[in-house]
Amino acid sequence: MRTIEDDAALKILADVIKIPSVNDHELTVAKYLQALLAKYDISAKIYPITGDRANLVAEIGHGQPVLAVSGHMDVVAAGDLAAWDTDPFTLVEKSGQLFGRGVTDMKAGLVALVAAMINIQQQGGPKHGTIRLLATMGEEVGEAGSAAFYQQGAMQDAAGLLIAEPSTVYGTAAEQKGSYDLKLTSKGKAVHSSTPERGYNALVPLIKLLNEANDYFETIPAGEMGPVRFNIDVLNGGDQVNSLPDLATALVNVRTIPEYDNDQVTQKLTDLIAAYNQQGADIKMTAIMNESPIATTADNRLVKLVQAIGKPYAGRDVVVASSPGITDASNLAKRQPADFPFAVYGPGNMTQHQVNESLPNRCFMTLLQFINSCLHVFWPSNRC
Repeated sequence: MRTIEDDAALKILADVIKIPSVNDHELTVAKYLQALLAKYDISAKIYPITGDRANLVAEIGHGQPVLAVSGHMDVVAAGDLAAWDTDPFTLVEKSGQLFGRGVTDMKAGLVALVAAMINIQQQGGPKHGTIRLLATMGEEVGEAGSAAFYQQGAMQDAAGLLIAEPSTVYGTAAEQKGSYDLKLTSKGKAVHSSTPERGYNALVPLIKLLNEANDYFETIPAGEMGPVRFNIDVLNGGDQVNSLPDLATALVNVRTIPEYDNDQVTQKLTDLIAAYNQQGADIKMTAIMNESPIATTADNRLVKLVQAIGKPYAGRDVVVASSPGITDASNLAKRQPADFPFAVYGPGNMTQHQVNESLPNRCFMTLLQFINSCLHVFWPSNRC
């Protein structure tokens, strides 16, 4: 019986870190994982999405219930390479820390899921039911991979979902805010700045609208996940200082909550735009990404299992909190009931998207053991 031990898991992690899947090239990661799983008699299917981008599905066991486990294969850009102490696409261990782009977000979590599936398969497979790995592309920008899985019905028969995004060993999440990216475009009429009365400054109504929207959203009462966040992130307009701009655009990101969701944000902004347009503005709104908040009960079956199994590894109670960012659960857990078994739990810390992204080696090894245990015991009597 060949299983994935600590050194082998580190070698796999090093191999996938070496693949620069920066918002692209997930197909290379998928092919690597497909070949790895095949060595252990686990069949994996690659689903091309576009170009060099693809999803991967692998299953062990058979029949019901189905536990879906998920991790994404893409990473964010390394940023300023000169600011890194190591090559971001080479896994380096120093003083008990693992360094590399994606080591926390979230190739360590993905490798932990793959290693656990291999080990369980080598130990005879799940007692009953199926473990389904959904490895996604494009999570960092747009979540197109999980959207494709949702459209394909990959979650229709799932009895639970574990996402191995970074949580440390001390916390898990059963809910996450929504994320809504919008582009607002304002049109005006360009004229010389000495005669503004002959034109229309596209920036003026847009800035006024954004300020009014920001003030309004700050009045929304906070929900269980916290407040709605209305972030004006990019504002563009004008080409030169002595001409009124005839075009202005803004990119905003809204972090939504179940108590005030994406549809309500849409309605409020639509109403504001209509009011400004009635006063002479020409503003339009386009949705770029629309991911609703996901909320399951904090005592759902999978969270309780994570807490029970995780406590000995953490050395204290595993706390349930909201995920600070969105995950592929925005699509994979869409339209599931409130008690749907869902948890975010995986190796990592808060260095994701930063220079010198790192992960304690001990955390990686601990979560390897945890995920192996968690997937092993999800099934008794179809209950956690």
